[in-house]
Amino acid sequence: MNDTQKTSSPNQTLLVISQVYPPDPASVGQHIADAAAEMVQRGYRVRVLTANRGYDDPSMKYPAKELRDGVEVRRLPMSSFGKGSIPVRVLGAFSFLFQCILRGWCTPKLSGILVSTSPPMASIAALAVAMFRRAPITYWAMDLNPDQAIALGRVRENALSVKAFRALNRRILSKARTVVALDRFMADRLKAYTNLDGRMEVMPPWPHEDHLEVVTHETNPFRKEHGLEGKRVIMFSGNMSIASPLTAILEAGLKFQDREDLVFMFIGGGGGKKAVEQFIAEHKPTNMRVLPYQPLSQLRYSLSSADVHIVAVGDDIVGICHPCKVYGAMAVARPIILLGPDPCHISDIIQGHGIGWHVAQGDTDGATKVIQDILDSPEQTLTDMGAKAKSLVDEQFSKQFLLNKFCDIVERDIKTGA
Repeated sequence: MNDTQKTSSPNQTLLVISQVYPPDPASVGQHIADAAAEMVQRGYRVRVLTANRGYDDPSMKYPAKELRDGVEVRRLPMSSFGKGSIPVRVLGAFSFLFQCILRGWCTPKLSGILVSTSPPMASIAALAVAMFRRAPITYWAMDLNPDQAIALGRVRENALSVKAFRALNRRILSKARTVVALDRFMADRLKAYTNLDGRMEVMPPWPHEDHLEVVTHETNPFRKEHGLEGKRVIMFSGNMSIASPLTAILEAGLKFQDREDLVFMFIGGGGGKKAVEQFIAEHKPTNMRVLPYQPLSQLRYSLSSADVHIVAVGDDIVGICHPCKVYGAMAVARPIILLGPDPCHISDIIQGHGIGWHVAQGDTDGATKVIQDILDSPEQTLTDMGAKAKSLVDEQFSKQFLLNKFCDIVERDIKTGA
């Protein structure tokens, strides 16, 4: 932040609507929190409306009120019941949105609204508040629905709910002062809804650099704890989505069970984790391990313990979901295996900068060749590729650069008014 940016009045309030917020570990909440804290530094009063329970784990309960990094956090009851089923998620979402509308109407000195796609229908609350309070909306599209639900096979293309959701999308896109898309493919999907000329910004989310650093294998406690010394580690870390299967890597990995110097690590959660666990239970490979999400404080060690990171992108979700995990891998100076289609956002990065390999979804032979290439590569080759990835983060995807750019957009929307 520049000193010239500290021009706001403390009487201006930015309302942030997000079902997830720290200490909940969901990535979208972390990014929302970074933006909220930066807007406080710029002199704004920031109030966040969020759920009082964990998104993945509703047994986790958080304080109803909290001042966090200068941000007024208000956690709403009965607004998250976990991700066990669609009806449960919808019930929690509607309870959350109803409360957001009531509280938004009563927010003093409201000057702007920042809303993302958690929950997917959060724009309903933003539109209702903006209508009565005449506040500009900055819409941050982290993922796209109903497109994602269709890609996951949860709803049909011609379902009434899909038509209603798309009508809602057209409404928020037409009313938002600025729409922020995460990549060019997502931008194209959004532009198909309505004319966004002059109101579209395209920028990726920033890595969580506060919790990331390059840790050498020799000094990494995670490698020692899990017996990874002297082994080449290929890792997937993050949300395992059923829309972005890891089948080709799993099947190829079975061919390398005789290599005691190779380990595959699958760390995280998500709907696709069950398929990974079932594959391992069925085939009993000696070279594959599954772990839960690691605490944010341990992320630098777990990510740095890998030699290569896998980023999976389903053929049907390009422009629907943005693979944020790539930035964490790059921030700890590790090359990438893209398991997904070309073109996509990750293939743009890999091909443009030579920091990894590409394997098409379902191409077990291609995955086998890439794994063999990684095993045959000298350590210095992987180090050099990782160094390129880290330089790219520092130059184009750093938190400081992207966070400032994003908050410039939010501040511009506030200053121009509804």
